[in-house]
This record gives sequence, C-alpha cells and structure tokens, in this order.
Amino acid sequence: MAVVIKIKGMSCAVCASRVEKVLQGTAGVEQSRVNFAAGKAYVKLQPGVPPGERNAETLLQAVRGAGYEAELVEEEKKTPPDAAAVPVEGTAEERRGKAAFRPFGVLFPFWTPLQGEEEEVAEAGQRMLFAVFFSAAIMLLMMVHMFVAAIPYYRFIIAVLGFPVVFIAGARTHRNSVEALRRGSAGMDVLVSLGSVPPYLISLAGFFLPVQTFIEMASTIVTFHLLGRYLEVRARGRASQAIKKLLQLEAKTATILVDGQEKQVPLDEVRVGDIMLVRPGEKIPADGEIISGYSAVDESMATGEPLPVEKKEGSPVIGATVNGHGVLKVRATRVGRDTFLAQVIRLVEEAQGSRVPIQEFADRVTAYFVPLVIFLALATFVSWLAFPGFFYAVISRAAPFLPWVNPELGNLILAFFAAIAVLVISCPCALGLATPAALMVGSGMGAERGILIRRGEAIQTIKEVHLIAFDKTGTLTKGKPSVTDVEGFPGSESNDVLMFAASLESSSEHPLARAVVDAARQKGLSLHEAEDFAVIPGRGIKGNVSGRKVLVGNRRLLEEEGIAIGDAEKIMGRLEGDGKTAVAVAVDGVPAGVLGLADTLKEDAVEALEALRRLGYETALITGDNQRTAAAIASRLNIKHVVAGVLPEGKVEEIKKLQDKFDMVAMVGDGINDAPALMQADVGIAVGTGTDVAIEAADIILVRGNLLSVAAAVKLSRGIFSKIRQNYFWAWFYNAVAIPLAALGLLHPMIGVAAMSFSSVNVVWNSMRLKHHDIGLKDGLQETTP
Repeated sequence: MAVVIKIKGMSCAVCASRVEKVLQGTAGVEQSRVNFAAGKAYVKLQPGVPPGERNAETLLQAVRGAGYEAELVEEEKKTPPDAAAVPVEGTAEERRGKAAFRPFGVLFPFWTPLQGEEEEVAEAGQRMLFAVFFSAAIMLLMMVHMFVAAIPYYRFIIAVLGFPVVFIAGARTHRNSVEALRRGSAGMDVLVSLGSVPPYLISLAGFFLPVQTFIEMASTIVTFHLLGRYLEVRARGRASQAIKKLLQLEAKTATILVDGQEKQVPLDEVRVGDIMLVRPGEKIPADGEIISGYSAVDESMATGEPLPVEKKEGSPVIGATVNGHGVLKVRATRVGRDTFLAQVIRLVEEAQGSRVPIQEFADRVTAYFVPLVIFLALATFVSWLAFPGFFYAVISRAAPFLPWVNPELGNLILAFFAAIAVLVISCPCALGLATPAALMVGSGMGAERGILIRRGEAIQTIKEVHLIAFDKTGTLTKGKPSVTDVEGFPGSESNDVLMFAASLESSSEHPLARAVVDAARQKGLSLHEAEDFAVIPGRGIKGNVSGRKVLVGNRRLLEEEGIAIGDAEKIMGRLEGDGKTAVAVAVDGVPAGVLGLADTLKEDAVEALEALRRLGYETALITGDNQRTAAAIASRLNIKHVVAGVLPEGKVEEIKKLQDKFDMVAMVGDGINDAPALMQADVGIAVGTGTDVAIEAADIILVRGNLLSVAAAVKLSRGIFSKIRQNYFWAWFYNAVAIPLAALGLLHPMIGVAAMSFSSVNVVWNSMRLKHHDIGLKDGLQETTP
C-alpha cells in the first residue's frame, strides 16, 4: 500500500534526495520516491504493514525531523471503508493561516491572496513581494547615492532596510541551510545563504573599518532567489493541473436511500452496498450497478466515447459520469479509493513519483554538486588573489562591453564578487527538475486522454523498442464473437450440431462459448444439461449431452481423441481462409459439423497499425488461433510477423523468441489473460481494462480501449523523453557556461542570482510546452454538462 505525503520547504533536488533517504530508513518502508517538481513523497509500505494512523504519523515525523513541513494528501486523509482516518490538525483556513508569511500581513494588511490560490504559491508570493518592497527601496537609494547626491548615514539606512530581506524574508532559506549542514548535506539554500549572509555581515564591519558595502548585493540575491522560487512554484502548480482537473470531476455529495427515505451525504460517507438515487443531469457518485431505471449515461470522461451509452437494470456505471434523462437507482460497488476515478488519480500520482533511467546519473551528480560549487567558489577567491594579472587582463578586455565589470575595484573586492557569483549562479534545481517536471506534465496530459503511464521507465524504454506484438481477441478485435456459419455433415442437421455445441458450451466461460450459446437461443433451440464437462486448454471442451459424448474444439482435440477429421478439414480451411475461427463438433466419435465464428476487428485497427508503422515500428500478431485464421487477419492489418496456435502459457516463450530476434519488444494485450506476456515484454501495454485500471503487469494502461491510443502513447512517451533531454541539455549547458564566466569575474552576483532563479523556471516552462504536443487524441477528462 502506498502513502502519499505533501512536503513543503524543499528548495532543490538535494532536499528531495535527503527526504527520500530519511523515509527509506524509516521502519516499515519498502520503497520511497520523492518528486521535487510535485512536492510529494510516494512511500510504499512493506507487505503486512497497514497504512494506519500510527505508521502515517511516523512517516510525517521523519520528514518533519529532516526540517520540512509534511502532511498526508487529501486522498489519503479520506476514511476508506475499512480503515480509520488520519487526523489532520485544524481546518484548512487554520492551516493556511499557520503557513502564511505573517510579516507580510503586517506590512500589507490590505492584501488577500486571490481566491483559489494554492497555499504554497500564496506564501511564496508574499515572501517575494515582502523582499521586493525593501529591495526596491534599497536600489532607489543606491541610485540616488551614486548618481545624484551622497545620502547621509547611507550604510545605516540600507543595513536597516536590508535586514528584513536577508533575515526575515530569507529566514526559511537560512533555516534549511543550517538543517542541511547539520545533517551533512548541502542544497541550493546553502549556496544562497553563503551568497547573502556573509556579504551582509561583512558590510556591517564598514561602521568600524574601511570596507565597501555589499548589503545591496545581499538583499538582491535573496530577492531574486525568492522571485525565482515564486515563479517556479507557480509554474509547477500549473504543470500539475491534470490531477486537480481529475479531482474536480467527482461528485461532492450523494443521495442515498435509507429505509426508503432520501438522505444527502458527503461522498466520503458512501459505502459499498448503499443505494444511490441519481436524477437526470446529476453525476453518478461512485462506481456501481443499476438496480432500477433506464437512462443514457455520458461516459466520455472515461471511455472517450462521445455518445451517451444506454444503461438499464444490471448495467455497470462509472462514478463521476453524468446521468442523462432517466432516474436511476444504483447500488455502490466501489467507493473511496477503489473507484475508477480514484484509481486513475492514484496511477497518475505513482507515475509522477516514478523514475526514468536517465535520471539516475543526474541524481548522483546532484548529490555532489553543491559541495563542488563551494569548493570552486573558494578556489576562485584564492585564484584571484594568487593570479591577479591574469584576471585583470580578462576583465579589462570585457569592461567596454559589460557595464557591470569594473577593473578599478580592489583585487580583494573583485575576488569576493567572483566567489559570490560562482556560489549564487550555480543551479542544481534545474538538474533536479528536468525529469520530474516533464513527467508530471506528460503523465497528466496522458490521463486527460485515457493514457495512464504506470512506470516512468517505459517512457525511455519504448523509444528503444523495435517491434510491438498484439494479442488478437479483445485487443485487435472487439472481443464479442458471433456465430456466422453452421455446417452439418450428412446425417446431422445444422440445428442439432448447434444444439449439442451450445449445450456443452453453456458450462464454459470462454468468449466463444457465449457466442455459441447466444446463437442457439436466438434460434429458439432447447439446451440440455451437460455432464462430465471438462476443459482441455488450448484445444476445446468435452462432455456428455443427453447421454451422448460430445467434443467441441480444434483439429488437435479431434486428433488426440482419435477421430478422423475427414470432410471437416475442407470446410474448416475455407472458414479460416475468410479470417473466421473454425470449431469442429463431434458426437459419439464421429464428426457432426463445423461452426464458423467471427470476431470483427475494431474500427480503428487498420489505422492504428498503420500509424505505428509510420512511427518506425514493426508489428506482430500472437494468437491461439490456427495459422490460416491468423494469417487472414494479419493480411487485413498488414502485419508481417504472425505467431499462431499459441497456448495461453506459451505467450511468454513467444515474447522471449521475439526479443531474441528484435531485441526490444512491446506487448499489447488485455492486461488480465495476457499478464505474464505483458510482464515479459520490455514494455507492457494493457488495452480496454474497463473500470479496473490497477493492472500490475502493465507499464502503460489505455483506459479508452481504442487502438489509436497505442500510437498516441508512443508519441506521448517520445514527447516526454524529448523534453527530459532538452531540460538536461539546458541545465548542463547553463552551469557549464555560467560557472566559468562567474569565476572569471564577467558576471556580477546580482546577475548571477537572477540567472540561477530563471534557469529552474525555464525547465518547468519548457516542460509545460509539452501540453501543445500533438499525440492525436483529444482531452476526454473534461467537465461534462448534460
């Protein structure tokens, strides 16, 4: 069971890594993943460890002990049918008040955050504006002092104005720095603290010694850092809109029937077995089954189907879909975190917390990044003092082009400026955000279009896949076969053949069995009870009907029972040549006839396979059907690689053979019968899983069930990985260029901190551009109006 924790106070990937290690070392934790971009930790508890109040509080205390604020996300706080809720201190307003930046409220009592603004965004904005207010005053006074007239007691005035910026607005930054150093790690906060606190304190020495003031620089560094934090938090909030949109889809209340009386209750109070009353135009509160009424339900948010689906007594319905014109009574079958919508949200959350292999190297580098930067800053300071001639030559050539470069300053001041610039321009945040930001935007975009990415690894792996293998029944076809032909041999009437087959098939759960039984009933045939019924996997069934021994299956079944196929071979070959499944029927050891069954291809099958070929993939068909039937279907779909006559347990071996031949292979199946094959494939894609989307075997789940989603999933994965690579390129390029320029004295610390702040914002903004990436599917998770 996974627990999701919202974490506040992380400033960079180093913070996320520290929290992850703390959680991983907590008793009862099997695995922890911290997504810096989402500000959340995803903790998987060990088997047998319940996600109860005590264990949840232990996790929260571990995070708080590391110096960060933590609380369970709202979905985890809800009371599931079989567990107690984890208490949350205070109301939302009280928690918001505790989190608010109080000095800002004192300074600007007229300010109130925009309605609906997130707490973290509001607080970051308050800190930023608080710092801007004082820093703007400092900058104004500096301009007057430098270019108009000397201001009496200038140093004292800016020291007073700079104190709230550096030590009040920047208090959280410095507190995090101290906590990080105490625990033996260092992140972005440490660099900002080193770039602002020492300059401010050194400037105070100017009251007694002839030392230049650096207070303007210190306050500007903190202000730009807070501005960058605000823009980053705001951009991350926009990037995670998908989950908010999903949460908005669910109904807020439900009308249930208690002793025949209507009672309106919050959605959290609906339990399995409750009878829900759903009027026209209302959202169905939870997944359930209709026990009374008739209507058409808009299920577009789940299936992508634009037309309402007719529903009657016994029909399943999905929570958050919209009832049409009729009044329905629905028995709740799944509530809380078990509903379709809750599963979708949980899978999106898990995808955002997963890792892409390319991220591992960046994570290792980030762990050593800040100590390395501190070393480079010290080395820069020493180098300027040891080799002043070299550095003076560089800045003298650059001075005519760069107005902030001043060779007339003393060597000690220039060395100090260069060291501070190296500190504040370095940015591990951009490296830490590169993967999670793109994954957050991409997984949300996929969820809106019915594509659920369960494992981040699939995003990188799928671009290396050479062949995509498809199961036939229910994947390429609609999974609803029907009897098209009934051929009786001499001495056997076609109705008798169908009656014997249907009587035996009525005891089977196979999709073909239901088709045979339906065909018999449509003809009004009377079915008889089967005795000694037995299933022969991969071959067929046998049993006794009205005292006669009946076999229904393929050639292999008849051959193993010692029955000569005879004329049945010719008829079976003709049917299979038409792409139909041929089923032989034998009675008392003699072939009686042949049934032809057809399962029509999905409407988008041809287009979907062609789209994959255009993307550069080869395709394969794996089916239990015989070679002729499989070849006929493959011909219609232009599939070149056909593996026919495969028993269910043999699909894994066939996937291994394809991997030996094509290296990387993806498998597309139904997620249940094909689970072992999906797990064996390098990327497992489950199609059309209905309301149960928690398929452990699949890496990617296509909720809508249409095959065009396979190509869309490939395009989305490629788009996400492309953004990840772009993000890493710009993050590495920025640091590779900016740090040397800062060390040479060509970048003022104020410019450096501005560049640092906007580099991480740029990564998030670049990731958000993924929303404009065309994958060929429209957003289906929209608010629907009746």
